[in-house]
Amino acid sequence: MGSGWHEWPLMIFTVFGQCVAGGFIVLALALLKGNLNAEQQQRLVFSMFGLWVLMGIGFIASTLHLGSPMRAFNSLNRVGASSLSNEIASGAIFFAVGGLGWLLAAVKKLPSGLRALWLIVTMVLGVVFVWMMVRVYNTIDTVPTWYSVWTPMSFFLTMFIGGPLLGYLLLRVAGINGWAMRLLPAVSLLALVISTVVALMQGAELATIHSSIQQASALVPDYGSLMAWRVVLLTAALVCWIAPQLKGYSPALPLLSLAFVLVLAGELIGRGVFYGLHMTVGMAIAS
Repeated sequence: MGSGWHEWPLMIFTVFGQCVAGGFIVLALALLKGNLNAEQQQRLVFSMFGLWVLMGIGFIASTLHLGSPMRAFNSLNRVGASSLSNEIASGAIFFAVGGLGWLLAAVKKLPSGLRALWLIVTMVLGVVFVWMMVRVYNTIDTVPTWYSVWTPMSFFLTMFIGGPLLGYLLLRVAGINGWAMRLLPAVSLLALVISTVVALMQGAELATIHSSIQQASALVPDYGSLMAWRVVLLTAALVCWIAPQLKGYSPALPLLSLAFVLVLAGELIGRGVFYGLHMTVGMAIAS
């Protein structure tokens, strides 16, 4: 996978974090606007545990990237001045507020009046977290392969591809099957179409970017084939998700789980390509 595979902890952290942020929005909207009875709401709250497991895996991966837990704490020293510090801080706040609120809701200690506030605040924190991830890479003007509109689009499209599927999966785990859930595959499908266009346009742009010693297109020679595999995996995931619904029944949990694994695999390939496109030397020139 070019030179990006060595950044696998960051690949896991960013992809998992973006999927969790999107998945939380889906579940929060279901709790806020889904007209669920008390029993359904409680089952849905319990199913949210899956989000925090994935978020925990992401943070463990990020700690491995930093080398030790102490470095993770040290990275918070420049909150407000450093994009990396802002990313870690925003992720930690999202995880803490979301996880603590979930724990209180799970044990029925979260007042009903505060539940809506918790859901809305955590949704906003999730979006801020994804934006802070973008800022880590999109503010480095000496890395033109990251310093472009493709970086924020790619990160948020991961949220819109993986988030709805993760949310749908956890809704089904909770035994919920409302009519509004049929809109979620359309969101992921639209995001996949846009993401494919983004990959094509970025691939074409790579030929116009070079440093004093290297062409951007040479950083990941297999860019085209890797992105093609990514699209194949994501398309297969959507087929697993959508095909049963076209036949009039809900997809089974094992099939939905397989679909989500395929999404993770596809997005991890795309993120590996992203890290492989880092131009490490010289002044880059975009012509």
